[in-house]
Amino acid sequence: MGKTFIGVRGVDEETFRKFRAKAIEEKMRLGLALTLAMKNLLEEKKKSKQIQFNPKNLMKITGLIKTKEKVKWSEEIDEILYSRNDNS
Repeated sequence: MGKTFIGVRGVDEETFRKFRAKAIEEKMRLGLALTLAMKNLLEEKKKSKQIQFNPKNLMKITGLIKTKEKVKWSEEIDEILYSRNDNS
């Protein structure tokens, strides 16, 4: 991959100074440090998207009971446990 020259506006001066000092401390060029920071940000975003919970995905799980009619589980359990019948 080639290298690109960029100019960035709106960078917080204090943050930039700290970032630059850290890059110098690590004995790396500012361009390399910025590239690593950008890659790190992209990886974090990728991981956070994989972990996010989406309730719509629950219906994709195999083994779930999917009925077209409403099921009244509590009434069925009461009938089994207490031998309740509508005819009695």
